[in-house]
Amino acid sequence: MRSNYCGELNETFIDQEVVLCGWVHRRRDHGGVIFLDVRDREGLAQIVFDPDTRESFALAETVRSEYVIRVRGSVRARPEGTINKDMPTGKIEVLGKELEILNVANTPPFQLDEHADVGEDVRLRYRFVDLRRPEMAARLRFRSKVSITVRNFLDSHGFLDIETPLLTKATPEGARDYLVPSRTHPNRFFALPQSPQLFKQILMAAGMDRYYQIAKCFRDEDLRADRQPEFTQIDVETSFMNEEQIMSVMEDMIRVIFKEHLDVDLGAFPRMTYAEAIRRYGSDKPDLRIDLELTDIADLMKDVDFKVFSGPANDPASRVVALRVPNGGSLSRKVIDDYTAFVAIYGAKGLAWVKVNDRAGGIDGLQSPILKFMPPAVIEALLDKLAAQTGDIIFFGADKASVVSEALGALRLKVAQDLGQVKTGWAPLWVIDFPMFERVSDGTLNSLHHPFTAPSCDVATLAANPDAALSRAYDMVLNGTELGGGSIRINKADMQQEVFKVLGIGPEEAEEKFGFLLKALSYGCPPHGGIAFGLDRLIMLMTGSTSIRDVIAFPKTQSAACPLTDAPGIVSAQQLRELNIRLREVEKPAS
Repeated sequence: MRSNYCGELNETFIDQEVVLCGWVHRRRDHGGVIFLDVRDREGLAQIVFDPDTRESFALAETVRSEYVIRVRGSVRARPEGTINKDMPTGKIEVLGKELEILNVANTPPFQLDEHADVGEDVRLRYRFVDLRRPEMAARLRFRSKVSITVRNFLDSHGFLDIETPLLTKATPEGARDYLVPSRTHPNRFFALPQSPQLFKQILMAAGMDRYYQIAKCFRDEDLRADRQPEFTQIDVETSFMNEEQIMSVMEDMIRVIFKEHLDVDLGAFPRMTYAEAIRRYGSDKPDLRIDLELTDIADLMKDVDFKVFSGPANDPASRVVALRVPNGGSLSRKVIDDYTAFVAIYGAKGLAWVKVNDRAGGIDGLQSPILKFMPPAVIEALLDKLAAQTGDIIFFGADKASVVSEALGALRLKVAQDLGQVKTGWAPLWVIDFPMFERVSDGTLNSLHHPFTAPSCDVATLAANPDAALSRAYDMVLNGTELGGGSIRINKADMQQEVFKVLGIGPEEAEEKFGFLLKALSYGCPPHGGIAFGLDRLIMLMTGSTSIRDVIAFPKTQSAACPLTDAPGIVSAQQLRELNIRLREVEKPAS
């Protein structure tokens, strides 16, 4: 039906006849001449109809926004003074000769030519219109091209694209499963995979050597801007490679993606241990574009009268840290109060602070309600340790280590953003040497990543002191966002059984849930490891979007609903009977 896409046209097409199909983006009448901006997925082209083409001109007068049309015409240079430098096709236009209306359209629910002030719920309900917007179409095109680059890179490195099942068995991977009832196996359920983890490990046991998949994954969890109930992973697994070799190949892949699509050279990927990341930045995914760092000051606070500081300073399970913010002394008391409320979200009971109004003035040059609780010598030592300067503000955190790290780590990001102290560009790194386990509130141990991650120690050492065990895990972080997480996997049954034991998974439960994996490990499973990248998150970062919903064609809302299809929906009583499911009455909240 067409010879070209609208966005393909340029000066090389002048004097050529073209046939275009698309949507009417804008219609303008100028002194007896009608201009139609026609849009397709590749861009816009300006079509001109003059009264000489009487039939087409009359038809052009009737078209409205979002009508679907087909145009035949000749390309010509725009007259002097009418060139649109902001438009890729802005040096040419098409003189329309024939016009056909392929379909009419209702008035769109929002404007498509610019960011309209419309709620996301409306955008998602009319997603078929929202995706026509040039910026949305561009993001999906960009996503498609990145996916092709990923496939080409992995294919060229000997990886096989292998699909794994979507109907599988529930496994503990840190979130709730989406369950699918089985009609043919009454009272039994499939689970949608949180990741292809176990299947890709079995592929390694089967000798596939190098596997990848752009895989759909599902997690029934609370949503955030960078989370969805269904999401897409670039899933990779390989045999006979150690962590450094895997990280090297994956670095190369990400470098190729950024160079090819953004013309960005990411440079070196520094390594940082988990312990160092938490100590310096309060996060296992630090944003290295921000120079602010946390400084431990417990050594200075052990003997002060201020129990808020001295208590945690003498508790091995706690931290006392300071965050020096250059040029932060201008922050108002209201802003500081807002920051106090902000850190409370992370469990902090308060936020102490000191303003350095005049560093040379000693204590007299400082401003803070906590100065009276600390000896002058401690204050001076503190300022020296932080290299404090006139105009700085210093924030403090003192509590259990996890609370301090999370609260001050989040404050570090917020203050830097508010004060414009986030550098431009890209700052990648690998975070390594994660703990194998973490203690939860009931005193039991959970896997920090997943229970199939290999520890750095042997079975006996792990059994003797699981709290001290480090894992052979590695996360790729970019600008404070975890792009991908991976590890060397357990490839021997005795080690896997010991990890299950540490996690409180007994032999019977292990056999019931993971018997197929343990069997595969006992039949000559090679050393192997892998990684999974969040494709949605990667595209979000590369396109500068604020939410992954803007880089997914049909995303869910914060409540995991789809306004377009009104899913999840009600099913019939007959379907429920076939599945042996009976619904119970849901209690309505009190009004």
